[in-house]
Amino acid sequence: MSKPRKTGLRRIWNAMFYSLQGITVAWQHEAAFRQEAVLSIILIPLAFLVGDSAVERALLAGSCLLVLVTELLNSAIEATVDRIGSDQHELSGRAKDMGSAAVFISLCTVGLTWGLIGYERFLG
Repeated sequence: MSKPRKTGLRRIWNAMFYSLQGITVAWQHEAAFRQEAVLSIILIPLAFLVGDSAVERALLAGSCLLVLVTELLNSAIEATVDRIGSDQHELSGRAKDMGSAAVFISLCTVGLTWGLIGYERFLG
């Protein structure tokens, strides 16, 4: 017989707890996540000063949050691959490289978003 599942508010509470635990673990063990989180802590409030509209503010702040999400997923991929084994394997390397590429693309999105909106706001 299967174990009864938590539902309703209890499930939401547990999900929030596990999410916060994941952020804590990433902060403790992932230097890149710490760097990107500190940058986001600076840039997200700045987004509300730089952006002229709600859409611009959402794009500026959202691009920073996208980096954090991508870094968390990349770290999860790396932890999973490392858990499977330490031997070199082509597929393990591909998985890690693709996760890293996703982080790079999200960082490019931040640069593009902030660059275009900043240019229009201050130089355009």
